[in-house]
Amino acid sequence: MVRPLATVFVVLLVATAGLMAVAATRRAKADRRPERPAAAAPTEVAASKPLRPLRAVAPRPASARPAGHPVLRVRPGRSVELRSKPRGRVVARVGDTTQFGSPTTFAVAAQRGGWLGVTSTDLPNGKLGWVKARGGVFERHRTRLAIRIDLSKRRLRLTSGTRVLRRATVGVGRPGSRTPTGRFAITDKLPGARYGAFYGCCILALSGHQTNTPAGWRGGDRLAIHGTNDPSSIGVPSSAGCLHADAEDLRALMRRVPLGTPVVIGA
Repeated sequence: MVRPLATVFVVLLVATAGLMAVAATRRAKADRRPERPAAAAPTEVAASKPLRPLRAVAPRPASARPAGHPVLRVRPGRSVELRSKPRGRVVARVGDTTQFGSPTTFAVAAQRGGWLGVTSTDLPNGKLGWVKARGGVFERHRTRLAIRIDLSKRRLRLTSGTRVLRRATVGVGRPGSRTPTGRFAITDKLPGARYGAFYGCCILALSGHQTNTPAGWRGGDRLAIHGTNDPSSIGVPSSAGCLHADAEDLRALMRRVPLGTPVVIGA
């Protein structure tokens, strides 16, 4: 009985030793494993993208000045005072119609602040009457048309901006009653037959005056572009100061140009 017990004891001793060896081996392997790096700290939230700078918005250019020549028409039933200068003394009072019954219409030749300088039959040649730009007295219009006359060449041009729409030959004032020069405007468009055959088909009355009328002249001093019953007077110095034109040219002008169209007469 002794031998079997001893054998059992030996077996148990060997098994215990084996288990201890296995445990030691595992501990050694564990010691040889590289340490895991410490867990990285949570990454910071990505920085926000920088805001894009706002595009600079170019300022809008000031509204372009309206094309054409400004024209003022006195409203029906109204009247206007013309002054010698802005806020100056009153030099004329003008109603809503001309002496020939047309609507009173002014061409604007200058501006100073809130005041407009206009040509008028009630003023001497070369003088402007000043009116307030604001108020309900006027209807405002514009025209791109203008009439330009060269006395030395006896030529008339109808222009729109820089374009020449029509050319015409005209008769001019004879020596002693030469046609005045300066800036004027069309005030009336009238049938020539109403005033006499020597006015031809048509009359474009101007705001200017003939300051050198012939002796004994009874036809008034208003300057005009009109027809004639004497075609030979066209293209030469032949009139008492007015401008004579062919009937075909006059009719074309009568159709196209509005009241208030500026007329510039140069030497």
